[in-house]
Amino acid sequence: MSALAAKITKALTRNHEATSDFDLNPGTVLPVERELRSAGVLIGIETFDTVPQVILTKRSSALKHHPGQIAFPGGKVDAGDRDVTDAALREAWEEIALPRDLPRILGQLPAHETVTGFQVTPVVALIERPFEVRAEVGEVAEVFRAPLAHVLDIERYQIQSRRWRKTRRHYFTVPFGPYYIWGATARMLRGFASMMDAT
Repeated sequence: MSALAAKITKALTRNHEATSDFDLNPGTVLPVERELRSAGVLIGIETFDTVPQVILTKRSSALKHHPGQIAFPGGKVDAGDRDVTDAALREAWEEIALPRDLPRILGQLPAHETVTGFQVTPVVALIERPFEVRAEVGEVAEVFRAPLAHVLDIERYQIQSRRWRKTRRHYFTVPFGPYYIWGATARMLRGFASMMDAT
């Protein structure tokens, strides 16, 4: 096992609390009867190049949920999926043509609740060989990479805010070049960075 794989695996075995889009908004009152839909996303880390990089996508502006935002490949768990990992791998194949047998799964981050009613489980995996990226038409506008060192650097994270549904909502951001990484994606990455920092 590589040093990076060993460090990530060790970090993922530590006990950490689940996260949510409401972490920075403690006054938010959530309906007790709310039903969260299960989803899985893939934090795919490419390790075959000079520096490890995380695969990210820019979602189509035509999508119902999180249009135009930066996201991990992934989506809701369908009836045919065995679990969240299976869903993440299926969605990564559909969205960016990542072969299902290519990622080496290392583990999962704690689940993350989104404002749109999903309970998202981030699945962390190493991608040790190149593959031909094909963005799914109508769902993925762009596929790009961000250096792992960039998203694991806690000092790069900022807290910003905007008005949402008549209230001011605070959230994490971790900008990278022309890409504004914020919201759920930034929060999950921030949690990953904290876990790695503690290892």
